[in-house]
Amino acid sequence: MLWLVRHGESTGNLADAQAQLAGAGRLELDVRDPDVPLSATGRAQAVALGRRLSSLPEDRRPTVALSSPFARALTTAQLATADLGVPVRTDERLRERDFGAFDGMTGAGIREQFPDEARRRDLLGKFYYRPPGGESWADVALRLRSLLATEALRHDGERLLVVAHQAVIMVFRYVLEGLTEQELLAVDRAEQVANASLTRYERSDAGELVLAEFNAVDHLVAADEDITEEPDAARSA
Repeated sequence: MLWLVRHGESTGNLADAQAQLAGAGRLELDVRDPDVPLSATGRAQAVALGRRLSSLPEDRRPTVALSSPFARALTTAQLATADLGVPVRTDERLRERDFGAFDGMTGAGIREQFPDEARRRDLLGKFYYRPPGGESWADVALRLRSLLATEALRHDGERLLVVAHQAVIMVFRYVLEGLTEQELLAVDRAEQVANASLTRYERSDAGELVLAEFNAVDHLVAADEDITEEPDAARSA
């Protein structure tokens, strides 16, 4: 069994929403992307996710967890597994997509400062376009194929929880389900991966991973009641 989880709401998510609302070209953040922490809501979401996982029958719970090393993902993994006794490892292949020169910028800022690149993105499309110094979704697919090849051997027979980022989870679907570029982008247009959402794959009789649940957020209802509380768990380094 495989669970894919997007990290809880981060201060970067809040800064992005504020920048979009103001029509600003850049997010107001004073830390580098790998160090962006969870917001209070994000921490409550991670705790709510942990409750959902702990409520599963023992033979259905994760037995190992793998996380992006970025603070918002690692903290989500640590909080979500706090009551499971599950070891959490990090793997840089699960990191956020690298936006290169566009790091910290909004779409409006990119169109204003990099009009030629904006036109090139429109021409190539979201999947293959690579920002200057950054990664395309196709680049992310390459590192996920590498990760799956090594971790499938390391965790054969385990129930694996993976905590990562929106684009990473979307590209996981592309790799695991053998989607075409067009099919993946249709899914992306229809439904954005929510913070602290659960995507679950079950193994079929033929041994293949089959999508059983995508972007589930019903467990987050409880998080609305907890956003003023500070859960007791270690922050990521």
